[in-house]
Amino acid sequence: MSSPSDLFPQTSYSEAETRALGKQFGARLAMGDVVALVGDLGAGKTQFVKGVAEAFGISPEDVSSPTFTIAHEYGGHIPLYHLDLYRLSGPAELQQSGVEEYFDMDGICLVEWPERAEHLLPERVQIIRLTHLQDGNRRIEQLSV
Repeated sequence: MSSPSDLFPQTSYSEAETRALGKQFGARLAMGDVVALVGDLGAGKTQFVKGVAEAFGISPEDVSSPTFTIAHEYGGHIPLYHLDLYRLSGPAELQQSGVEEYFDMDGICLVEWPERAEHLLPERVQIIRLTHLQDGNRRIEQLSV
């Protein structure tokens, strides 16, 4: 991945801006990248993923949060795996879910609620934090490369 220094940090004033930033970020991702998306409920994680998906030729309308299914797979010109670990309650359920397999697949893996699987994440994971601001906007920053 090329340097994200010109992308982050940013303040997003709308869902469209969050998606646009996701698309710019997605254009810099490469096969095998794992991205951890950190933020509270409603922080814009799925909107960011919609933008990343668009960078790979996937319609943003086809992207939704996999909260109840844990994983969605999208077949763009590079496969995109979107995981949401919010509902996983502990190590046993995490292991049974098979999410660790996605980290080794050919494609790009985006993980919402990664703190539930910190011990399973690959060593080189990119962390994006989305934060609610008091005015309803979002702060988006990259914590690691």
